[in-house]
Amino acid sequence: MKRSATSVFANPVLVGAITLLVVIVAVFLSYNANQGLPFVPTTALKVRFANGANLVPGNEIRSGGFRVGVVEDMKPVQLSKGKVGSELKLKVDKRIGEIPRDSTWVIRPRSALGLKYLELTEGRSSKAFRNGDTVGVAQTTVPVDLDEVFQLFDKKTREANQTNLRGFGDTFAGRGSALGRTVEELPRLFGYLEPVARNLADPDTQLDNFFKELGDTVRVLRPVSDTQAALFTSMADTFEALARDEQALKDFISKQPPFYDAAVESFRVQRPFLRDLTGFSKDFEGATRELRGALPIINPALETGTRVQRRAPQLNRELAGTFTALQELTSAPTTNAALRALTATVTTLNPQIRFYGPYVTVCNGPNYFFTYLAEHFSEPDSTGSAQRALANTTPRQKNSIGQMGATEPANGEELREGNAAFLQGQAYVAAVAPDGRADCEAGQRGFVERNARFQDKKFRTNQDPRTPGLQGPTFNGRQRVPEGQTFTSIPETGPYKDIPESEVGGR
Repeated sequence: MKRSATSVFANPVLVGAITLLVVIVAVFLSYNANQGLPFVPTTALKVRFANGANLVPGNEIRSGGFRVGVVEDMKPVQLSKGKVGSELKLKVDKRIGEIPRDSTWVIRPRSALGLKYLELTEGRSSKAFRNGDTVGVAQTTVPVDLDEVFQLFDKKTREANQTNLRGFGDTFAGRGSALGRTVEELPRLFGYLEPVARNLADPDTQLDNFFKELGDTVRVLRPVSDTQAALFTSMADTFEALARDEQALKDFISKQPPFYDAAVESFRVQRPFLRDLTGFSKDFEGATRELRGALPIINPALETGTRVQRRAPQLNRELAGTFTALQELTSAPTTNAALRALTATVTTLNPQIRFYGPYVTVCNGPNYFFTYLAEHFSEPDSTGSAQRALANTTPRQKNSIGQMGATEPANGEELREGNAAFLQGQAYVAAVAPDGRADCEAGQRGFVERNARFQDKKFRTNQDPRTPGLQGPTFNGRQRVPEGQTFTSIPETGPYKDIPESEVGGR
């Protein structure tokens, strides 16, 4: 017999396997729906916003009302000027084609419950974004949503609005007739207000600068807000005292129109001065800007000066005795004689200081002298200290430096033993050349034979302080005289003052 054909769906195992496969595929598709449908080609872009505006991964991207992609991921990023924004990683379906580079992106609400989506408005540029490009903040917008507006009305704001409305209600209650008169007078007020408003709207008035400076003023006054509050409290007491005499206040107000009329006439005369003052103020703007940066340095000085000024009265009282004594001193007949003597002393010292100065400023002579002087007295012995001296063997000759009773300078005469010795006594050795270059000869030159002009020709001694050439500075000295210092390379007094400059230092 022929076997009857069995239906495929009669097998319960096969039907269960197909059903399970369909369920798995449905679950997979539903789970990944927020990340875009699988196997659909997409373009990856990164878009930066000033803030994320409560977007979450999985939110849709729409263009013209149709879904064209999803937000895959978002993270915080550092924007310019230290601000932090958000960077969205997008998957855009390629079926919409290329996205022009001038396209814009806006985060919009999808429902009143806070759900958001990203709207793409395509531009008209011939250039398009490529896969992986980043869209800058300049092409994105985060509008203010209704939920953000409602966040303004927190508990404190609501309570303040209630107090405000209650206060307005109490203010207007029972004042209907006064409000009516106000409405009647408003047209006349607006007639006067129109030229004032026109003047304020003129660009030459620079009203915007007024508000900028007002903001700076408030910022400066903020640290002393407590002091300002105390000031207004005192002013309230003052106004309360003024309100006690209403007639005097009315008389004062009635005198204001003539005063303002005179002021208007005066302003016409002051216009040239004010015009010049405006030009001066513009020229002074640079100094004002620099002053603002210098205020952190000036303010402590002013604070210190304030404390000093408080002690100034006591100082002035003490100075009274000082000035009295000074007056008595100047009135004494001997004072003029003393001043003349002091002038003569300074006149005498001035040429000496001009010559001695380079020995200090260029050659550093005093430091060398006192250093070696200390070493000279630093050798200890049983009684304290002894002068250190190096006993050298002296030559045996006539007028030797090692014997007593010499009648002439050591001149190497009648040498019997050792090396001939000659006197080297260069007084007033040079410190600088005539042009101020260093020529520190003291302790830096050996014996220069026949460098003698102040002794008899028979002597071979060196007593001429003007050795040829420049020796230069000492170890710690300068290369030349400091800028602005007056000096002289030869003494202006004494036996050497007549030496020609051409024969001094470096000849």
